[in-house]
Amino acid sequence: MEWDASRRIDPIILVFAETGVRKIVRTARQAAEILMQDWPTDDGEEFFSAVKACLDVITGDTEPDRLRQAIIRAAAEAGVAAITVID
Repeated sequence: MEWDASRRIDPIILVFAETGVRKIVRTARQAAEILMQDWPTDDGEEFFSAVKACLDVITGDTEPDRLRQAIIRAAAEAGVAAITVID
């Protein structure tokens, strides 16, 4: 099995209210890094769904759009602003 962490998604700009930090997610790898390192909480159903979607995209088990939607839902759950952009 080949893993591909560079699979692209339509960009999402995440704005973390507590710190004012903005991050742009363009790949499954970036999504995984942000979820593991920057996410304000490691709890919540949508958070876990987004982590699983990252793994599924990297392993080729699902399409990147599923990850994009999971990140948007996880952001809403965590109080992170998600600005969607379509390339």
